[in-house]
Amino acid sequence: MKTTKLIFFAVLAFSCSAVTAQTVTITPKKTIYRRPKPEVDFKRTFTVRRPVAKAATPALSRKITLAISPEKVLELNIREEMGESQWLEEADYKVLFNQNGVLCIEQWMTGTAAYPDSSTKRVVVDIAKGVTVLPAVVFKDLPAFAKLVKKSQDAEIAAAKKEMKSDPDANPEELFEQANFTPDDFTEFSVDANGVTIYYDYGFPHVLEALQPSGEYHFTWMEIKQFVRADGLLARFVR
Repeated sequence: MKTTKLIFFAVLAFSCSAVTAQTVTITPKKTIYRRPKPEVDFKRTFTVRRPVAKAATPALSRKITLAISPEKVLELNIREEMGESQWLEEADYKVLFNQNGVLCIEQWMTGTAAYPDSSTKRVVVDIAKGVTVLPAVVFKDLPAFAKLVKKSQDAEIAAAKKEMKSDPDANPEELFEQANFTPDDFTEFSVDANGVTIYYDYGFPHVLEALQPSGEYHFTWMEIKQFVRADGLLARFVR
């Protein structure tokens, strides 16, 4: 009887550990920085809200927290912002996915130089290892995958050009002259329960950013099954 109980609790502990390893607790940490020599009054302070991870072990928690830090994802340099740069006003994040051993976070920052601007990035992390996952590690046959993305991009560009016909300031042919999704453009993606989203930046001039397409191409797991590496983190979604 005693042996049976020990086995039961051992199995229960293992099951709980396995479930915990599939997700990670993300807690926000907000910091308000005060510049010692602000150029103008509204640049006196800036705010950074960081995601802090709590995983199975302290070491793993630190690795994940570093991988999803704004310093890593957005290349934010606090020292420069406190000194001469003084562009940043706010940095924040949103958890997009946190299941099945995969963590996906979107981060953005806004600021002002000659004009207001912003930057948004997404990062995918292997919860078990605490490392950032790059497209080349989880996808295969990137040239063929790029052709699939290019079809979505072509449709997006066609729709955008149609809308731009009524705007006298827009020159669609010039704006989309360099737009061409290739394997080299697999630099950023996000994950959700239904599939993945691939991102592309058209790089429109600031004055025409309102006309820029989103450059977000979502594909279901079924649509991209042939491009998911069997030995990669995302294989669990297409088995």
